[in-house]
Amino acid sequence: MDQSAGSTAATEQPITRANWITAIVLSAAISVVAVLIGEYKFQVGPAAIALFPIIWAVLIGAIIGVQRWRPVSGATRSVATVMLEISILLFLAKLGTEIGPSLAKFQNLGPAILLQEVGHIFGTVILALPVAVALGLGRAAIGATWSIDRESYLAFAIERFGVRSPEYRGVFSVWLIGSVFGALYVSLLSGFMGSLGIFHPLALALGLGLGSGSMMLGGVGALSLIYPEQAAEIAALAALSNLVTNIVGFYSGVFLALPLCRRLYAFWSRVFGRDDEGNWRRAAAKPKKQKKQQVLEVVQDPEVKLTPVLTLLSYVVVGAGGLLASAIGTRSFEIKDAVGIVVLLVLTWVCVRLGKLVPMVPASVFVLGIGTLLSANFLPTGPLVADLMENMKVMLIGLPGLALIGLTLGRDIQALRQLSWKVVLVALLTYSSSFLAAAALGQTVLHL
Repeated sequence: MDQSAGSTAATEQPITRANWITAIVLSAAISVVAVLIGEYKFQVGPAAIALFPIIWAVLIGAIIGVQRWRPVSGATRSVATVMLEISILLFLAKLGTEIGPSLAKFQNLGPAILLQEVGHIFGTVILALPVAVALGLGRAAIGATWSIDRESYLAFAIERFGVRSPEYRGVFSVWLIGSVFGALYVSLLSGFMGSLGIFHPLALALGLGLGSGSMMLGGVGALSLIYPEQAAEIAALAALSNLVTNIVGFYSGVFLALPLCRRLYAFWSRVFGRDDEGNWRRAAAKPKKQKKQQVLEVVQDPEVKLTPVLTLLSYVVVGAGGLLASAIGTRSFEIKDAVGIVVLLVLTWVCVRLGKLVPMVPASVFVLGIGTLLSANFLPTGPLVADLMENMKVMLIGLPGLALIGLTLGRDIQALRQLSWKVVLVALLTYSSSFLAAAALGQTVLHL
């Protein structure tokens, strides 16, 4: 597979100590400012818009990432990306330790978890696909609506369709929009839906198992603000749902959702009178010369060559940032919190290694699964892990990672400018339909 597909060539730019210092300082500063701004709820008719540190972190990071006064360099973005990957896994490790003690509460939710996965698989195909075809996306509609198109789907699309295919452009567009705006959009959507009271909060938590750690983090943060008394259950159930999606979602998408999407695409194309390029069909039209399709691109930043020292530094910085955000947000700090962070960092490192040894299983699956087992009450480690983690707030642990997402936005701005409003609309509809369809199906079981 061509790993550089969809990216422009990297410029030769050495990564210096200054780049590391810049990324570290900006991540920590943004996290602290986001925590200090705090949480707010604004009533909009019968619903509410929830604004909280996660949203502030993404927005502030994005502003810094795209401003031109003192641009964030590609080398700094590369360092931020390294820390971002570790930070998301650290968040998932902490979230895994929230699942273990709550497993007994969810023992009757097996059917609901399975049904929400059906919603994730088919919600996008049923709801988003006809809109994409009607708007004239052509075969790009298939790539844009068969899933929410995270990294594993992007890799599959490159191999299955090729980087110059319409299907790949659809996948890449939805992946790009989700990477930049996904956490922010899902947090606003879940907060809005949660405040309406239409869905049970645990049904919405089930719907957040989208297969994206950052999107889930944003959604859990919003629901926890709306339903503070159920925050722990919401976080645990969303994480459990996400674990199921990560394990079976990709294969279900490839073998079930994609074939269905392609069949329905042919049906909707006939209904709306669109051809494979998205144009209106004309019976008497002369064949037109095929235009060369443009490949959407993001800038490929310099590669960070991680030595053992730099690897250790990355983990220490990410752990310290999460611990700092949690301490400021909770206004408390104990020695066992530092010990707990070390445990989570070791677990994260082990799972990264396992992910490299078993490439077919993402590190996110390992870290959630092992974190859950270590904290489960039926194992001797359960009470010890629970005690170490009790003071740290999971939403704050993941805050530096979302700040880093914003800092890397400058890398994607060129490709974002190439996207039409149509594909942006379809991408948002894809995320919405996956989330809401899963929540609706989960609700049918939760209310039995």
